[in-house]
Amino acid sequence: MKKKLLAIPYVVWMAIFVIVPLLLVVGYAFTTRDGGFSVENFQTMTQYWPVFLTSFRLALIATLICLLIGYPVAYWISRESANVRRIAMVLIMLPMWMNFLLRTYAWMSLLENTGIINTFLQNIGFFTLINGIFGTEIEYFHMINTPGAVVLGMVYNYLPFMIMPITTVIEKIDPSVVEAAEDLGANGVQTFGRVIFPLSLPGVLSGITMVFIPSVSTFAISSLLGGGMTLLLGDLIQTQFYGSAYNPYLGSAISLVMMVIVLVMMAIMNHFGEGEETAIY
Repeated sequence: MKKKLLAIPYVVWMAIFVIVPLLLVVGYAFTTRDGGFSVENFQTMTQYWPVFLTSFRLALIATLICLLIGYPVAYWISRESANVRRIAMVLIMLPMWMNFLLRTYAWMSLLENTGIINTFLQNIGFFTLINGIFGTEIEYFHMINTPGAVVLGMVYNYLPFMIMPITTVIEKIDPSVVEAAEDLGANGVQTFGRVIFPLSLPGVLSGITMVFIPSVSTFAISSLLGGGMTLLLGDLIQTQFYGSAYNPYLGSAISLVMMVIVLVMMAIMNHFGEGEETAIY
Protein backbone atom coordinates (compact mmCIF):
# COMPACT_ATOMS: atom_id res chain seq x y z
CA MET A 1 0.00 0.00 0.00
CA LYS A 2 2.82 2.36 0.88
CA LYS A 3 4.53 1.74 -2.48
CA LYS A 4 1.30 2.57 -4.30
CA LEU A 5 1.04 5.86 -2.42
CA LEU A 6 4.61 6.74 -3.35
CA ALA A 7 3.77 6.12 -7.00
CA ILE A 8 0.88 8.61 -7.01
CA PRO A 9 3.02 11.73 -7.79
CA TYR A 10 4.61 9.91 -10.72
CA VAL A 11 1.23 8.80 -12.06
CA VAL A 12 -0.14 12.35 -11.77
CA TRP A 13 2.95 13.73 -13.51
CA MET A 14 2.61 11.23 -16.36
CA ALA A 15 -1.08 11.97 -16.71
CA ILE A 16 -0.61 15.74 -16.88
CA PHE A 17 2.52 15.99 -19.02
CA VAL A 18 2.33 12.83 -21.19
CA ILE A 19 -1.16 11.38 -21.48
CA VAL A 20 -3.12 14.65 -21.65
CA PRO A 21 -0.87 16.17 -24.40
CA LEU A 22 -1.16 12.94 -26.42
CA LEU A 23 -4.94 13.02 -26.11
CA LEU A 24 -4.94 16.66 -27.24
CA VAL A 25 -2.85 15.76 -30.29
CA VAL A 26 -5.21 12.91 -31.18
CA GLY A 27 -8.22 15.16 -30.65
CA TYR A 28 -6.86 17.95 -32.85
CA ALA A 29 -5.82 15.47 -35.54
CA PHE A 30 -9.37 14.19 -36.01
CA THR A 31 -11.19 17.52 -35.81
CA THR A 32 -11.59 20.57 -38.03
CA ARG A 33 -11.60 24.26 -37.22
CA ASP A 34 -15.32 24.17 -36.49
CA GLY A 35 -14.82 21.32 -34.01
CA GLY A 36 -16.38 18.55 -36.08
CA PHE A 37 -14.95 15.05 -36.50
CA SER A 38 -13.07 14.59 -39.78
CA VAL A 39 -10.14 12.84 -41.44
CA GLU A 40 -9.56 15.82 -43.70
CA ASN A 41 -6.27 16.62 -41.97
CA PHE A 42 -4.83 13.24 -42.98
CA GLN A 43 -6.00 13.73 -46.55
CA THR A 44 -4.35 17.17 -46.69
CA MET A 45 -1.18 15.69 -45.24
CA THR A 46 -0.57 13.58 -48.36
CA GLN A 47 0.80 16.62 -50.19
CA TYR A 48 3.72 16.64 -47.73
CA TRP A 49 4.94 13.10 -48.48
CA PRO A 50 8.16 14.51 -50.05
CA VAL A 51 8.96 16.02 -46.64
CA PHE A 52 8.41 12.62 -45.01
CA LEU A 53 10.70 10.95 -47.53
CA THR A 54 13.41 13.61 -47.10
CA SER A 55 13.26 13.35 -43.32
CA PHE A 56 13.55 9.56 -43.29
CA ARG A 57 16.26 9.57 -45.97
CA LEU A 58 18.49 12.05 -44.12
CA ALA A 59 17.82 10.33 -40.79
CA LEU A 60 18.80 6.95 -42.27
CA ILE A 61 21.98 8.43 -43.76
CA ALA A 62 22.91 10.02 -40.44
CA THR A 63 22.17 6.79 -38.57
CA LEU A 64 24.31 4.75 -40.98
CA ILE A 65 27.22 7.19 -40.64
CA CYS A 66 26.91 7.10 -36.85
CA LEU A 67 27.01 3.29 -36.97
CA LEU A 68 30.06 3.20 -39.25
CA ILE A 69 31.91 5.64 -36.98
CA GLY A 70 30.47 4.60 -33.65
CA TYR A 71 30.98 0.84 -33.80
CA PRO A 72 34.78 0.92 -34.30
CA VAL A 73 35.10 3.57 -31.60
CA ALA A 74 32.92 1.55 -29.21
CA TYR A 75 34.88 -1.63 -29.97
CA TRP A 76 38.18 0.13 -29.29
CA ILE A 77 36.93 1.64 -26.03
CA SER A 78 35.59 -1.68 -24.78
CA ARG A 79 38.97 -3.35 -25.33
CA GLU A 80 40.97 -0.76 -23.39
CA SER A 81 41.72 -0.59 -19.68
CA ALA A 82 39.23 0.81 -17.19
CA ASN A 83 41.08 4.14 -16.93
CA VAL A 84 41.17 4.60 -20.70
CA ARG A 85 37.47 3.72 -20.96
CA ARG A 86 36.56 6.32 -18.36
CA ILE A 87 38.61 9.04 -20.06
CA ALA A 88 37.24 8.13 -23.49
CA MET A 89 33.63 8.22 -22.30
CA VAL A 90 34.17 11.60 -20.64
CA LEU A 91 35.61 13.00 -23.87
CA ILE A 92 32.65 11.61 -25.83
CA MET A 93 30.13 13.05 -23.38
CA LEU A 94 31.93 16.37 -22.93
CA PRO A 95 30.30 18.20 -25.90
CA MET A 96 26.88 17.11 -24.63
CA TRP A 97 27.41 19.16 -21.49
CA MET A 98 27.08 22.22 -23.69
CA ASN A 99 23.70 23.51 -24.82
CA PHE A 100 22.37 21.81 -27.97
CA LEU A 101 21.78 25.12 -29.78
CA LEU A 102 25.24 26.41 -28.91
CA ARG A 103 26.83 23.32 -30.44
CA THR A 104 24.79 23.81 -33.60
CA TYR A 105 25.65 27.51 -33.77
CA ALA A 106 29.33 26.54 -33.51
CA TRP A 107 28.96 24.42 -36.65
CA MET A 108 27.35 27.39 -38.40
CA SER A 109 30.51 29.38 -37.70
CA LEU A 110 32.62 26.56 -39.09
CA LEU A 111 30.61 25.93 -42.26
CA GLU A 112 29.75 29.48 -43.34
CA ASN A 113 31.04 30.66 -46.72
CA THR A 114 33.25 33.08 -44.79
CA GLY A 115 33.55 30.75 -41.80
CA ILE A 116 36.55 29.25 -40.09
CA ILE A 117 37.06 26.31 -42.49
CA ASN A 118 36.84 28.37 -45.70
CA THR A 119 38.95 31.17 -44.22
CA PHE A 120 41.64 28.69 -43.22
CA LEU A 121 41.69 27.12 -46.70
CA GLN A 122 41.97 30.58 -48.26
CA ASN A 123 44.85 31.57 -45.98
CA ILE A 124 46.91 28.48 -46.82
CA GLY A 125 46.32 29.04 -50.55
CA PHE A 126 44.23 25.91 -51.09
CA PHE A 127 41.71 27.58 -53.39
CA THR A 128 44.50 29.28 -55.35
CA LEU A 129 46.13 25.89 -55.89
CA ILE A 130 42.85 24.27 -56.98
CA ASN A 131 42.03 27.12 -59.36
CA GLY A 132 45.51 26.96 -60.84
CA ILE A 133 45.27 23.21 -61.51
CA PHE A 134 41.71 22.96 -62.79
CA GLY A 135 41.22 26.48 -64.15
CA THR A 136 38.27 27.15 -61.84
CA GLU A 137 37.38 30.27 -59.88
CA ILE A 138 36.45 28.76 -56.54
CA GLU A 139 36.50 31.22 -53.65
CA TYR A 140 34.94 28.99 -51.01
CA PHE A 141 33.23 25.64 -50.48
CA HIS A 142 29.47 26.02 -50.11
CA MET A 143 28.78 23.84 -47.07
CA ILE A 144 26.12 25.68 -45.07
CA ASN A 145 22.40 25.48 -45.96
CA THR A 146 22.76 22.08 -47.62
CA PRO A 147 21.42 18.59 -46.82
CA GLY A 148 25.02 17.55 -46.11
CA ALA A 149 25.28 20.17 -43.38
CA VAL A 150 22.05 18.88 -41.83
CA VAL A 151 23.36 15.30 -41.82
CA LEU A 152 26.65 16.52 -40.33
CA GLY A 153 24.75 18.23 -37.53
CA MET A 154 22.77 15.06 -36.84
CA VAL A 155 25.90 12.91 -36.74
CA TYR A 156 27.76 15.31 -34.47
CA ASN A 157 24.91 15.68 -31.98
CA TYR A 158 23.72 12.08 -31.87
CA LEU A 159 26.92 10.05 -32.33
CA PRO A 160 27.38 9.53 -28.55
CA PHE A 161 23.98 7.80 -28.46
CA MET A 162 25.38 5.20 -30.86
CA ILE A 163 28.71 4.72 -29.10
CA MET A 164 27.45 4.32 -25.52
CA PRO A 165 25.05 1.36 -25.87
CA ILE A 166 27.40 -0.54 -28.19
CA THR A 167 30.29 -0.03 -25.77
CA THR A 168 28.20 -1.25 -22.85
CA VAL A 169 27.12 -4.42 -24.67
CA ILE A 170 30.59 -5.32 -25.97
CA GLU A 171 32.04 -4.88 -22.47
CA LYS A 172 29.57 -7.49 -21.19
CA ILE A 173 30.56 -10.17 -23.71
CA ASP A 174 32.15 -13.06 -21.84
CA PRO A 175 35.87 -13.18 -22.82
CA SER A 176 35.76 -16.98 -22.62
CA VAL A 177 33.41 -17.01 -25.63
CA VAL A 178 35.98 -15.14 -27.71
CA GLU A 179 38.77 -17.38 -26.41
CA ALA A 180 36.75 -20.46 -27.34
CA ALA A 181 36.35 -19.20 -30.91
CA GLU A 182 40.09 -18.58 -31.15
CA ASP A 183 40.86 -22.03 -29.72
CA LEU A 184 38.66 -23.55 -32.43
CA GLY A 185 40.82 -21.94 -35.11
CA ALA A 186 38.87 -18.76 -35.90
CA ASN A 187 40.99 -15.82 -36.98
CA GLY A 188 40.32 -12.21 -35.99
CA VAL A 189 37.88 -11.52 -38.81
CA GLN A 190 35.93 -14.74 -38.23
CA THR A 191 35.80 -14.16 -34.48
CA PHE A 192 34.41 -10.67 -35.00
CA GLY A 193 31.92 -11.66 -37.70
CA ARG A 194 30.60 -14.82 -36.05
CA VAL A 195 30.92 -14.05 -32.34
CA ILE A 196 31.47 -10.42 -31.35
CA PHE A 197 29.20 -8.66 -33.84
CA PRO A 198 26.18 -11.00 -33.39
CA LEU A 199 26.47 -10.68 -29.61
CA SER A 200 26.71 -6.89 -29.88
CA LEU A 201 23.50 -6.57 -31.93
CA PRO A 202 21.37 -5.45 -28.93
CA GLY A 203 23.67 -2.45 -28.52
CA VAL A 204 23.63 -1.78 -32.26
CA LEU A 205 19.83 -1.86 -32.37
CA SER A 206 19.60 0.40 -29.33
CA GLY A 207 22.05 2.84 -30.89
CA ILE A 208 20.16 2.87 -34.19
CA THR A 209 16.92 3.60 -32.38
CA MET A 210 18.46 6.33 -30.21
CA VAL A 211 19.98 8.07 -33.24
CA PHE A 212 17.22 7.61 -35.80
CA ILE A 213 14.29 8.84 -33.71
CA PRO A 214 15.71 12.29 -32.79
CA SER A 215 17.17 12.63 -36.29
CA VAL A 216 13.87 12.08 -38.08
CA SER A 217 12.04 14.54 -35.81
CA THR A 218 14.66 17.27 -35.48
CA PHE A 219 13.93 20.84 -36.48
CA ALA A 220 16.66 22.96 -34.84
CA ILE A 221 19.47 21.34 -36.85
CA SER A 222 17.66 21.58 -40.18
CA SER A 223 16.61 25.15 -39.45
CA LEU A 224 20.08 26.39 -38.49
CA LEU A 225 22.36 24.31 -40.70
CA GLY A 226 19.85 23.84 -43.51
CA GLY A 227 18.82 27.48 -43.55
CA GLY A 228 15.24 26.57 -44.41
CA MET A 229 16.42 25.00 -47.68
CA THR A 230 15.95 21.46 -46.33
CA LEU A 231 12.44 21.07 -44.90
CA LEU A 232 12.06 18.18 -42.46
CA LEU A 233 9.12 16.90 -40.47
CA GLY A 234 10.08 18.85 -37.38
CA ASP A 235 10.17 22.08 -39.38
CA LEU A 236 6.83 21.28 -41.01
CA ILE A 237 5.16 20.62 -37.66
CA GLN A 238 6.68 23.78 -36.18
CA THR A 239 5.31 25.94 -39.01
CA GLN A 240 1.83 24.51 -38.44
CA PHE A 241 1.89 25.62 -34.79
CA TYR A 242 3.98 28.80 -34.90
CA GLY A 243 4.21 29.87 -38.55
CA SER A 244 2.05 32.16 -40.62
CA ALA A 245 0.07 29.13 -41.86
CA TYR A 246 -1.17 28.40 -38.34
CA ASN A 247 -3.01 25.08 -38.47
CA PRO A 248 -2.64 23.00 -35.28
CA TYR A 249 -5.11 20.44 -36.65
CA LEU A 250 -2.88 19.55 -39.59
CA GLY A 251 0.21 19.78 -37.38
CA SER A 252 -1.35 17.33 -34.92
CA ALA A 253 -2.19 14.92 -37.74
CA ILE A 254 1.39 15.01 -39.02
CA SER A 255 2.72 14.53 -35.48
CA LEU A 256 0.40 11.58 -34.90
CA VAL A 257 1.40 9.85 -38.13
CA MET A 258 5.09 10.41 -37.42
CA MET A 259 4.67 9.04 -33.89
CA VAL A 260 2.94 5.91 -35.19
CA ILE A 261 5.67 5.33 -37.79
CA VAL A 262 8.38 5.73 -35.16
CA LEU A 263 6.60 3.35 -32.75
CA VAL A 264 6.24 0.74 -35.51
CA MET A 265 9.94 1.02 -36.34
CA MET A 266 10.85 0.71 -32.66
CA ALA A 267 8.69 -2.41 -32.38
CA ILE A 268 10.45 -3.91 -35.41
CA MET A 269 13.87 -3.12 -33.96
CA ASN A 270 12.92 -4.60 -30.59
CA HIS A 271 11.63 -7.72 -32.34
CA PHE A 272 14.99 -8.28 -34.02
CA GLY A 273 16.75 -7.68 -30.70
CA GLU A 274 14.70 -10.20 -28.72
CA GLY A 275 16.73 -13.08 -27.36
CA GLU A 276 20.08 -11.46 -28.06
CA GLU A 277 20.53 -10.06 -24.55
CA THR A 278 20.75 -13.50 -22.96
CA ALA A 279 23.49 -14.50 -25.38
CA ILE A 280 25.82 -11.86 -23.98
CA TYR A 281 26.29 -13.54 -20.66
